[in-house]
Amino acid sequence: MTPAQHSRLPARLQFRQIPRFLACLAAVAGAWAMPASAQSERPLRILVGYPAGGTADLAARLVGDKLRETLRQTVVIENKPGAGGRLVMDYARSQPADGTTLVVANSAVMTIAPLVYRKLNYDIQRDFTPVAQTANFQLALATGPGTPAKSLKDYVSWIKASPDNNSYASPALGSIPHFFGLMIGKQVGVNMLHIPFNGSAPLMSALVGGQVPASVDTLADLTEMHRAGKIRVLATSGTHRSVALPDVPTFTELGYKDIEGEGRYGFLAPAGTPRPVLDKLNAAIVKAVQSPDLKEKFLKLGLEPKTGSSEAFSSVLAADAARWAPVVKASGYTGD
Repeated sequence: MTPAQHSRLPARLQFRQIPRFLACLAAVAGAWAMPASAQSERPLRILVGYPAGGTADLAARLVGDKLRETLRQTVVIENKPGAGGRLVMDYARSQPADGTTLVVANSAVMTIAPLVYRKLNYDIQRDFTPVAQTANFQLALATGPGTPAKSLKDYVSWIKASPDNNSYASPALGSIPHFFGLMIGKQVGVNMLHIPFNGSAPLMSALVGGQVPASVDTLADLTEMHRAGKIRVLATSGTHRSVALPDVPTFTELGYKDIEGEGRYGFLAPAGTPRPVLDKLNAAIVKAVQSPDLKEKFLKLGLEPKTGSSEAFSSVLAADAARWAPVVKASGYTGD
């Protein structure tokens, strides 16, 4: 119908065509809006390289609950355990860099693995972008019923008097507790013998059962058994006493100023994630970690809440690599 023909139609008929025209406009507008809407409705996946119920998993779920509220977005926790956390890193690096996938990483995969494994499937600097740190964790030396020592001084005297007692267990070969145990041995003047386990749970069973005299693990994994009186944490690795175990002194406090070191937890995104998306996620994570209730829950887990900008997180990771590189090199250990 030409404009001239249309103008000759009765006004009532012309008016009836207006709703049809408006409906067409709405359909076009809806079509343009659909991709943005679909994007916002996509869930945020948080990948965890350890089994459900562990410290990394619990930390991820606590932060995830807060992100769900702040971002008004579905948050899904996906556990992909294996290879000491390295398996999930290999998987995460290949995920779309669109802000819908984050991975919870700790010092084992961010700092130690790149120093230990020459054939690592991922490159921490090339394949990932730091989003935000979430917590620090201390390491600790603990003894069980198989050791008469009730203090660090007693323990050092005991292993020096009988070199056969110099063994210590850790949750994994090539882990940060593995190398921290070697650091302890070097500073106290004893050649420590490392006994690796497949995780903290079997290690704890052996320590409580007296099959191993001592262990080095994250403080978070030793706290509950220490509180229950089944093991004794002799000293912790931080620059200050842990809020979780304020009765336990630090190595530096006991005179060993060079036995110090902390691990980290933080969120990484696949490399190439747009800066505006990273900034939005960083702000949400920082808000979560700074919330009083989450802080309290972290402290009960033996984690010390710590967060900030993505740039600050990058600087911390660089400093950690510089700190642990000589320790790993001196051990002579390589993972492949």
